[in-house]
Amino acid sequence: MAGLKSTRSALGDALVYLADNGYDIAAVAADTSKSMSISKLREKYPHLAYDCGIAEQNMMMLAAGLASTGKTAFAASYSVFTSMRTAEQLRTFICYPDLDVKVLAGIGGLSGGIEGATHMALEDLGIVRCIPNLTVIAPADYLSTRQTVIEWTKIPTPVYIRVGRDPSPVVYGNKSEFSTSKANMLIDEGDDIGIISNGIILPRALEAAGILKKKGYNLKLIDMPVLKPADTDAIIEIASKTQHLFTVEEHNITGGLFSVVCEVLCRNYPAKVYPICTHDIYGESGSPSELARLYKLDSKGIAQQIEEILNGRKD
Repeated sequence: MAGLKSTRSALGDALVYLADNGYDIAAVAADTSKSMSISKLREKYPHLAYDCGIAEQNMMMLAAGLASTGKTAFAASYSVFTSMRTAEQLRTFICYPDLDVKVLAGIGGLSGGIEGATHMALEDLGIVRCIPNLTVIAPADYLSTRQTVIEWTKIPTPVYIRVGRDPSPVVYGNKSEFSTSKANMLIDEGDDIGIISNGIILPRALEAAGILKKKGYNLKLIDMPVLKPADTDAIIEIASKTQHLFTVEEHNITGGLFSVVCEVLCRNYPAKVYPICTHDIYGESGSPSELARLYKLDSKGIAQQIEEILNGRKD
């Protein structure tokens, strides 16, 4: 990992790239043009970027209308609103008619911490994952976010893309290193521990893996950006080749990555899975790093929780 770069910034850069290359796109924000980087598109192509004010439900309806004319429409706001305030509009007017709308969901997980519980989405992935026709993705860094937007624009279906807020560690050096639709094996060095992670917590999961490796544990770690449809083969493979399997995510225990992995394994390869996540709570006010330490979702906390389970001190 080298350097820090915001996943939100990747959204604007991807949209400008798409417009530069002739894709028929348009973007709508809900008083979030600057914070979600839609302003980058507006500066160069003002006729392709709109802001409807603090009216997220209207934003979704505008995106649906744009998509109904044949455009790929992007709707950009904070994930707490794109998953909850606009749930009916997303379900009934975008996903039910299977319109080509990409929902850009910002400040996911703990990254909304300074705004407090009202703006922190620890439930969003579980909520939107229930909606038919909707692909759900949590990319890990700037490059994978940028490439996710570009690659999934080529597929005319509804997509929910969850990103963070502040600059975060760069995991991938170039686009040839990863897939935006399948799981990516990042560490393949043994069978003591298997870790499945995604989103902006992935760099901390990698650091935790480094701590565990120094203590003599051999492990595998995969990045699984797409929660729906999940990479079933990758989940079964890592479960079958490791002795203890963990999921690491910035999400409540219900509905997110842990639920995805358990759903796949209970149908195909019964195995015990240990969740490293938040446990059915509302978030608190604080910086993302403070909250990560509080919930033991920083690299040291992740490694500590895994080691406690391995040593039988926690189940």
